Amino acid sequence: MSVLRMLYLGLAIWGAVHPMAYFAAWLGRNGFDITAMITAWHANAATSGLVWDLTIAAIALTVWIIAEVSVRRNFLALIALPATFLIGVSCGLPLYLFLRTRPV
Repeated sequence: MSVLRMLYLGLAIWGAVHPMAYFAAWLGRNGFDITAMITAWHANAATSGLVWDLTIAAIALTVWIIAEVSVRRNFLALIALPATFLIGVSCGLPLYLFLRTRPV
């Protein structure tokens, strides 16, 4: 495995673990309350801006993944879509790059 692929994989793992530590801490204090979490995401203009930034990035990544998968037929790369929306762009993007750069 190339150094670049190992870097992508490491970033995908970090992008899954690090943000989840914050979500887990929040869920530990507040329980599984999606409404409260969405309210917290929009607590002020800075957090709302960040939420929209990540949402737009996730949509752009989704379009890119679907467009490339339809051409390259690398269907395994579709696993980056649930990773993006269930974990975050910080996991989905490097995971997709890891899967995209595998030898064919």
